[in-house]
Amino acid sequence: MKRRDKVIQNSLPRHVAIILDGNGRWAKRRRKPRTYGHKFGALNVKNIAFEAHELGIEVLSVYAFSTENWKRPKAEIDYLMSLPDLFKEEYKDEIKHDHIRVVFSGRRDRVGEENRKYMEEVEEKTKDRDGLILNVCLDYGSRYELTEAAKSIAEKVRKGDIEPEQIDEETVDNHLYTAGLPPVDLMIRTSGEQRLSNFLLWQNSYAEFYFTKTHWPAFSIRRFHKALRNYQLRDRKFGGLKKKG
Repeated sequence: MKRRDKVIQNSLPRHVAIILDGNGRWAKRRRKPRTYGHKFGALNVKNIAFEAHELGIEVLSVYAFSTENWKRPKAEIDYLMSLPDLFKEEYKDEIKHDHIRVVFSGRRDRVGEENRKYMEEVEEKTKDRDGLILNVCLDYGSRYELTEAAKSIAEKVRKGDIEPEQIDEETVDNHLYTAGLPPVDLMIRTSGEQRLSNFLLWQNSYAEFYFTKTHWPAFSIRRFHKALRNYQLRDRKFGGLKKKG
């Protein structure tokens, strides 16, 4: 594939994060219910995850359901909470064949017993796979994540397991849902909005942002390549200055 070759020949991000925005608007344009958009949005995760794996990207984090999404109508929430079943049926064979490892970031006390068991099961079954890590952020909120990390570190200080002066950035990293994963290099948000919406705030500290008006269900592999090529044109200084030739 020529477009893929054009992307591969340049430096790729190790970790790509995507805010999957616009499912409802995409469905509305087709005079369909919002759940129709959520279904096709979930299926599109498979397309982009497999392409990221083929390209050699290490981690793909997707914002599937935020802690704020509980404010939506009950019928929509019920449907969104049923999507892990769709994921299970649609992805099981391909994920196995492509060596994709699946992990979940977020709270697990509110997603229901069946979903919690499935999440634990798929993490256990895929833990030794050596391909792309697909990090599904479900009932995820970065401020809650950071608050819980602070509580956990404070408890270790209280017990005497760690001294306050020993706390550094690595300490915080190791108490986040994403412990062991590299920081985000490229953060993509679809559907035209230009904000982080409480998504991976710590992990996105030095990420390059890419915003597109395309709704998530219509975010094709070609558009994914376009985002990657845009990233490859960026001059990443990480707070420093560009080196002179």
